[in-house]
Amino acid sequence: MPIQHAVLALLADGPAHGYQIRTAFEEAVGPQWGGLNIGHVYQILERLTRDGRVTCTVEPQAARPDRKVYQLTDAGREEMESWLAEPAEHTGGYRDDLVLKLMAAARSSEEALLGVLARQRHHELSRLKSLLALSRQHRDTPLVGLLLDAAVLHTRADLELVDRAEQRASQLAQPVPPQLAGEIDADARPADVG
Repeated sequence: MPIQHAVLALLADGPAHGYQIRTAFEEAVGPQWGGLNIGHVYQILERLTRDGRVTCTVEPQAARPDRKVYQLTDAGREEMESWLAEPAEHTGGYRDDLVLKLMAAARSSEEALLGVLARQRHHELSRLKSLLALSRQHRDTPLVGLLLDAAVLHTRADLELVDRAEQRASQLAQPVPPQLAGEIDADARPADVG
């Protein structure tokens, strides 16, 4: 779980409570990652506490509920260092909503497929323009800039996928094979009511 390991890395800077961790994370990675849900942060912290990766002390506050402050343990530091020593790897195959939309549109018609591709191209070009503008704004923040670079590269890859799908539109928009179409028709018929 990368977020869990990011929390450990943030605690390596020193003790912190959940809101400080969330703020430090969002400042470190910038707007492209998206915000962290504070409830999720506290779930991670509870799990890390249970697993002995962090300790928790309670600080009384006069006008507010007591605050929990978390601190990295030696076991937590070892886990973080072990995580850093391994290359990042995508797990579980490659899933992409665009590919699912292309599959659905291709089953309808080539025209429907080309419509999906045109809308996707417009969306990706707009997104690319926004990302490039954000990149210029965050030139002085190296990690945020790097994350924005990754988003730009992914967006350009999505545009390349749109190009390739347009080139193969007539191949992609093939009718459903007859044997499968018969199975679909049979499954779609309501059962006889006796």
